[in-house]
Order: sequence, then structure tokens, then C-alpha cells
Amino acid sequence: MSKNSKKGIGYLEATSIGIGGMVGGGIFAVLGLAVQLARGGAPVAFAIAGVVALVTAYSYSRLSVTYQSEGGTVAFIDRVFGSNFFTGATNILLWISYIIMLSLYSYAFGSYGASLFPEGSHLFWKHILISASIIGFTGLNLMSAKFIGEAENIIVVIKLGILLLFIGIGIWAVDPGKVAPSSWAPSFQLIAGGMIIFLAYEGFELIANTAGDVEDPSSTLPKAFFSAVGFVMVLYVLIALVTAGNLPVHKIVEAKDYALAAAARPFLGQSGFLLITIAALLSTASAINATVYGSARVSYIIARDGELPEELEHKAWNQPIEGLLITSGTTLLVANFLDLSSLSTMGSAGFLMIFAAVNCANAIKAKETVSRRWIPVLGILLCISALICLIWQTATSKPVNLLILAVMLALSFSIEGCFRIFTGRQIRL
Repeated sequence: MSKNSKKGIGYLEATSIGIGGMVGGGIFAVLGLAVQLARGGAPVAFAIAGVVALVTAYSYSRLSVTYQSEGGTVAFIDRVFGSNFFTGATNILLWISYIIMLSLYSYAFGSYGASLFPEGSHLFWKHILISASIIGFTGLNLMSAKFIGEAENIIVVIKLGILLLFIGIGIWAVDPGKVAPSSWAPSFQLIAGGMIIFLAYEGFELIANTAGDVEDPSSTLPKAFFSAVGFVMVLYVLIALVTAGNLPVHKIVEAKDYALAAAARPFLGQSGFLLITIAALLSTASAINATVYGSARVSYIIARDGELPEELEHKAWNQPIEGLLITSGTTLLVANFLDLSSLSTMGSAGFLMIFAAVNCANAIKAKETVSRRWIPVLGILLCISALICLIWQTATSKPVNLLILAVMLALSFSIEGCFRIFTGRQIRL
């Protein structure tokens, strides 16, 4: 039997993993924020963010084919840049960014769940549900999350079905005046709006972690990356169009934390609100479970490679228990004490920096990865430009978020610096 015949992941499965990773909690969490910033131009904002993701997907596809590893992003950065301070700090930034994503998903779970309770008790129930979701899925991962993993495909079908129903019915009720160019935010704010919700596209990188198990990776992986990002890009643009075209901006801002459910009310009534809320709870729950699982393994891989303490390499019940508990404990604090805008800014900025590094890695190894170098170079420019727009918008609208972002970066570099000084561990490639 040939080597490839033993591999079980084909084009459809790999594409589904990418779509499931992107259409997790992100769209439910950041849609209201996107409309608040871009106003009637929210569909354009999602399209701009999608273009950045699509160009970066090219680098991921070429690097995944060349360096097939479950380590994905961590493996690419280590293999190309080697053992140095930058490598370690970037990989720790990735772990922190996963914690931010997990916090965002938990925040969305709490917000949508709280919307089912009386308005006066929303804040109370939001924090109860945020904490319960983190603690609950940490417990499941400590024991066995196998049954949730097996249910993931069903959850993906359900949430996509509900979102397509939302689009199919809502598109006919769109008021063109609400999404006309005259209703758009100024150009710079529109771009910044696309960047602050960029994290809604982050999940496509999960395809890279499956590279070692993919049938005919040189053909399957590029098609899977582009199909997944392309499909989700169209899906997000249509969701934003229906939302901004059906509900006045001030109404969306009022329901910012559960905007998608509120947007369903005008044409689907209260049953539509409940349907979208159920989809959001299912979707964010599966995203929390997957991110708890994935982020703990990121810490394990980074520790295994010599960039975090050896204790994080330990496993119990086949789980990296120390990394899991540290990730979940930090998430409890972040999700309960930071707001949606702060989480989105930190998450988007973190992944834009990481994706810039991945594009840089592919540009450096363009000959080995058989890439057209101008595409990853374009990816670098897009990621850096997007990051500048995001920072500028944050500085003018909510400068305190820049301090939070600075703390996030300082932690990445200080953890790596202190770790190297006090242990002297070297990266094991």
C-alpha cells in the first residue's frame, strides 16, 4: 500500500476544517462591531479583510506542502527563521493570540446566552455563562472531548444551514439605502473596520495542521485553502449585507454583542432571533472546545521545541494538562475583564503580525516552496498596512486599547527573553 493511500483527509474534508475554523465564534462576536465602525460599508469591510486572508492563504498553502507538520504556523516560523529571540517571541505571541480568540468566543457565548434572559440581568448572566463555558470545556478536554469532536461536523452543517437561511430570506428585505456608498464610513475608518474584525478569518490556518494526513497535499492543500477562504469571504459579505441592510446602525450598536440575532428579528420575528441565538451558542461552544484543545497543543509544541518550560510538555489523559490549565485560567480573567472592542483589537493585531511573519517566511523560501515571490511580498505589505490602519483607528477612537496591545506584545518578548536568560534552552527543530 502506498504512503498516500493511508492518508484519510481529502479536499472536501480539508476545506470543511478551514470553513469550520473560520465560521466559529468570530462572525457572531464581531459583526456588530464591524457595522458600528464601517456602518453601511460593513460588507466592504469584510471583503477587505477577506482579501488579506486570501493572499496570506497562498503562503500557508505553499509552506504546508513544503513543511508538512502538525505544528502548522509554529513549524513554519521555526524552520525558516531558526532558533532565535524573534522566533520564540513570535510563537509565544501566537499562543497569547489563541487565548484572546478563546476569550472572544467565550464572550460571544455569554452575550448570546444572556440575551435569552430579562434585559436587566444580561450583565450578570453574561459573566456567569462566560465563566461556565471556559470551565466546562476545560473539564471536558481534561477528560475526553471525543464526543464533541465527533459532533463537530454536525454542528458545522447546522450553523451553515441557519446562516444560509438567514441570508436567503433576509436578502429580499434589504433596504438598498442602508448599504449605499453614502451610508459608508470614511475610507480609512472602513479599512480599519475590516482590520478590527480580521480575526473572523483566522481559522483557515487550521488546514495547515492537517498537512501530514492529507491525500496528495501538493494538489489538495492549495485548493482547500483558497476554497475555504473564498467561500467564507462570500458568506461574511452576504451576512453583513443582510444585517446592515435590514437594521438601522443604532439598533445594531445597541445589540452589538448579539447583533446577528437582533438582525434576524425584522424579517424572521422572535423565532428568528431564537434560531440565530441557538446557532451562535452551538457555534461558539464548538469554537471554544476546538480552541481550548488547539491552544493547549500550541503551548505543548512550543515547549517541545524549547521555547517554553519543559513542564508544559507533560501530558495527562493524553492532554497537555499544564498548558491547558494556564490557557483556561488566563482566559477566565481576560474574557471577564476586557470588552469586545479590546478583545477584537488584540486578536486581530496579533494575527496580522503572525501572518506577516508567515508571508515573510514564504518570501524567503520562495524557491524551495515553489512560490511566486511577489505574492507573499504583497501579503507582507497588506498585513503591515492593515496593522497600521488598525493601530491608527484604535489611537483615535479608544487609545486605552493600545496600552492593552502593548502589554500583549511586551509579554511575548519578556517571557521569551526571561526564559532564555534563566534556562538557556535551545529550540529543537
